[in-house]
Amino acid sequence: MNRIYAASALALTAALLGGIGVSILLGRANQGDDLFAQCRATQVAGGPGNIGGPFELVSETGQTVTDADIITAPTLIYFGYTFCPDVCPMDNARNAIAVEILEEQGRMVTPVFVSIDPERDTPELLADFTDNMHPRMIGLTGSLEQTTAASQAYRTYFNHQEPDADGYYLVDHSTFTYLVLPEHGFVEFFRRDDSPEEMASRVACFMDAAS
Repeated sequence: MNRIYAASALALTAALLGGIGVSILLGRANQGDDLFAQCRATQVAGGPGNIGGPFELVSETGQTVTDADIITAPTLIYFGYTFCPDVCPMDNARNAIAVEILEEQGRMVTPVFVSIDPERDTPELLADFTDNMHPRMIGLTGSLEQTTAASQAYRTYFNHQEPDADGYYLVDHSTFTYLVLPEHGFVEFFRRDDSPEEMASRVACFMDAAS
């Protein structure tokens, strides 16, 4: 797989619009008894507990699943859509590379792609998308209510643009990737300009700290 990724100011703009309320630390902050203090490169307004939570969605195999079914190992979660012309493929390719780097180190991490365009993203389309990215990537969709609830739990932003004459439309959305650990929930997010190597290094730090 080619190691393709791109930096973009869109992620920060979308996050501000969506109210995720995140700020990047310039150095390692003193976070008291935080188990993961030495691993963190970001800070979330209100603390990590403000992001994430239970969800119920439909997997690319057509089965209804919950967060407990999906987050059974360290997991990288990305919210996007399969009709996305450039950002989503590049971000998920980057995530897949990071997962491969970690796997070479003997660390198994699950990449997950959650659709914020359930009207078009059927389980079959998601399966095609994720299979092209990584053999272990899991695609999730569902009803509009289900996908919106999952998006809101992770404080992501999305907005469907007006369709053109042919009915085609784009979806504006935030582009963060979220690291979730089974016993700890959400612990960190990654921006578009984080390289696969940087992601893998930080994820490895969290995995070591949690063990």
